[in-house]
Amino acid sequence: MFTGLSAFPLTPIKDDAVDEAGFVRLIERLTSAGVDSITALGSTGSYAYLSPAERARVAELAVTHAKNVPVIVGVGSLRTSDVITNVENAQQAGASGLLVAPMSYQPLTEDEVYGLFRAVTEIASVPVVVYDNPTTTHFTFSTELYGRIATLPAIASIKIPPVDTDLQRARARVEEIRSVIPGDVTIGISGDSAAAIGLLAGCDAWYSVIAGTLPELAQRISRPALNGDLTEALAASQRLTPLWDLFAEHGSLRVVAAIAEHFRLTDRPNLPAPMHGLSAVKLARVRNVLEDLEVTPL
Repeated sequence: MFTGLSAFPLTPIKDDAVDEAGFVRLIERLTSAGVDSITALGSTGSYAYLSPAERARVAELAVTHAKNVPVIVGVGSLRTSDVITNVENAQQAGASGLLVAPMSYQPLTEDEVYGLFRAVTEIASVPVVVYDNPTTTHFTFSTELYGRIATLPAIASIKIPPVDTDLQRARARVEEIRSVIPGDVTIGISGDSAAAIGLLAGCDAWYSVIAGTLPELAQRISRPALNGDLTEALAASQRLTPLWDLFAEHGSLRVVAAIAEHFRLTDRPNLPAPMHGLSAVKLARVRNVLEDLEVTPL
């Protein structure tokens, strides 16, 4: 479950509520595509904007419609007591794993983040993924903190930020992390444009934004990369450079939300207020990129 391709779907919002029909369509696409796991309520799933009740419902829908595909559920929140509530709800829904991000309004210390993970692992009945996403949480894990947290019971994987684009330096970074964590804890790359390099550098998993909407594009990168095919994996990733450029310019969440709208997988708008979707001009650019890449939904 903590290797291969993990797809992070949107949680579409319609009329200030979860668009359950749209979410189920996305989950069923991922199941049909044969992704290795589904991570609901990651940053692409807008977890921070949802109430505990909404999050519990999304977890239930994801597990119900994922069939035999394992579902990891994001449980991060500002207060540890709310994280614990989300853990309990996700486990009750049948989640196969938990994704924990150190959310905070005030900057957190390393000891505070360690305490959060210790509290989660004390009650977790399923494996836990450490979510290192400094862009959204504004907290950066040190290598030492990876090592401290990875020794806690139930820790199964660490989702790291993008690695260096130079393969040799990327391998050195992955090995540096691996040297401080137990052998049964996997390392997963995030940042879709860096996925091919990360997998080729020795990461075990790709926690992917684009896979949550267009899994077939991600599989063209992940399959050869996990098989060690450097040339094919890099070529597949480089072909998507116009898409990665859109991610960098507008943020991956807004771009995949636009893609979901374009292919009528969800309604428009599909993001939680106060977020706005892309303007008409920017939407046209997304459509043009998809057409140039000859991307069609499954």
